[in-house]
Amino acid sequence: MKSLTNQDIRFATAPMMDWTDRHCRFFHRLMSRRARLYTEMLTTGAVIFGDRDRLLGFDAAERPLALQLGGSDPGELGKAARIAEPYGFDEINLNVGCPSDRVQNGAFGACLMLRPELVADCVKAMKDAVALPITVKCRIGVDDQEPRAALFGVAQRVVAVGCDALVVHARKAWLSGLSPKENRDVPPLDYDLVYELKRAFPDLPIAINGGIVTIDEMRAHLSHVDGVMIGRAAYHEPELLLRVDPELFGEAAPLDDGFAVVEAFIPYVEAQLRRGERLSSMTRHMLGLFAGRPGARAFRRRLACEAVLPGAGVETLLAAVDEVRRATARMAEVANA
Repeated sequence: MKSLTNQDIRFATAPMMDWTDRHCRFFHRLMSRRARLYTEMLTTGAVIFGDRDRLLGFDAAERPLALQLGGSDPGELGKAARIAEPYGFDEINLNVGCPSDRVQNGAFGACLMLRPELVADCVKAMKDAVALPITVKCRIGVDDQEPRAALFGVAQRVVAVGCDALVVHARKAWLSGLSPKENRDVPPLDYDLVYELKRAFPDLPIAINGGIVTIDEMRAHLSHVDGVMIGRAAYHEPELLLRVDPELFGEAAPLDDGFAVVEAFIPYVEAQLRRGERLSSMTRHMLGLFAGRPGARAFRRRLACEAVLPGAGVETLLAAVDEVRRATARMAEVANA
């Protein structure tokens, strides 16, 4: 059986529906060797009955990579885990936090916070099925649950069946009355409760998620828990990932800046275009790359408008990057005048 260390979960990017696809993950990997990446949530039905190679296939460069599964039937989760294991994932994570209508209709995701015994059954089924680490990503509660009782109730039960790590989004989820987007922002954060959980379970690797946007915030959390997971911050400001290896792991960044990241990404883009992928499928993950720099708006606008056009190729991406280079050069000229 493989196990997880605290270092394994020290930094991760969150699984995000419609965002963290294989193109996004390859792009993010260019900026951090140490980040643990997660797939979008895949339902057990999709894994069991769908196009497995399309859904589960990934580039080896994306590792370390965790697969997130959505489901509430222990037998189906065990079967999906067995199907996924040969693809080479480093971890399988059970979604106990997503509040979307889709998961509510299927009675999984955040709904499972109401059924901690079932969560434990699901974890055990996957532990029995595969040798991979099995982890859980959860909320601190849903609806009118008392957060401490809800979170500790889930944690106690999954620890008892061998859960390898817990990722806690430090907000409640409201299953009615709030949209999935509102559920990411409106319920208040309770980081202290997650810290308390870590004190209560010192041997369980625990990562914290929710509202974390800066390296300084990450460092502060890491003095209380084992890992941090960020979602939209990594997506909207990808260059933040270039600081992860040096500042959280004491290792050199893989590349110097966003320009070098684009250059490193181009061979991948060219290969995908030859396979029939559209340029926009890849560049949509890059829109935040030069956030805060001169020319960033022109870069985003050019990619948003031109990468979607039929036949758009690498030259479109390079032309967008040139907007940033020219704007940066103009600003330097003004500064030196």
